Amino acid sequence: MQDSHYPHIPYSQPEIYAEEQLTRSRDFLQLMEQRRSVRFFSDKPVSKELMENLVMTASSAPSGAHKQPWTFVLVSNPDLKKQIREAAEKEEYESYHHRMTEEWLRDLAPIGTDWHKPFLEIAPWLVIVFKKAWEEVGGEKHKNYYVNESVGLACGFFLAAVHQAGLAALTHTPSPMDFLSRILDRPANERPFLLIPVGYPAQDCTVPDLKRKGLDEVMVIRT
Repeated sequence: MQDSHYPHIPYSQPEIYAEEQLTRSRDFLQLMEQRRSVRFFSDKPVSKELMENLVMTASSAPSGAHKQPWTFVLVSNPDLKKQIREAAEKEEYESYHHRMTEEWLRDLAPIGTDWHKPFLEIAPWLVIVFKKAWEEVGGEKHKNYYVNESVGLACGFFLAAVHQAGLAALTHTPSPMDFLSRILDRPANERPFLLIPVGYPAQDCTVPDLKRKGLDEVMVIRT
């Protein structure tokens, strides 16, 4: 084995017997099947400590060369949320009226979305995930690897953690998202990747009655 900068230590996790594995996997599947993207939020507060736990869960995701090329910026300040909403709605208006193709708009129509994004001010937290193409250490640039894949994995961990904690989230991608770098004063090596409102669903929250693809549509086994 090649020498490693990281000393190797024994890998250990609680022993789970086969029967319990199946039960745990079914329970987690049932939990995650209830996860939905929510656009109607309550303004009920969510503690900073809870949000910190969610971010650290996300940060346990694997990453290229263990570079962890992400920054999670958490916003609860009403003025900042208002600025973000106004900038996002400006881009979304342009997208819905000039940028999206007819096919794209037809595909979105059953979901009922439009350029209005009030949830950006209502949700108690906006989590803006930034990807980092490189790091500066000692005045030198050091490249990160598989940045999109790594940050995407961290976002997946984050969404699962949000749902497991009994909260709701939405993956929001106004395009372009450069305004987030400006409003949040992020450094040159960071680019916005995803905007995720997090909080409790509104009491009268509804979601589209969507159906997910079945196992035979998403899995192929070769024996």
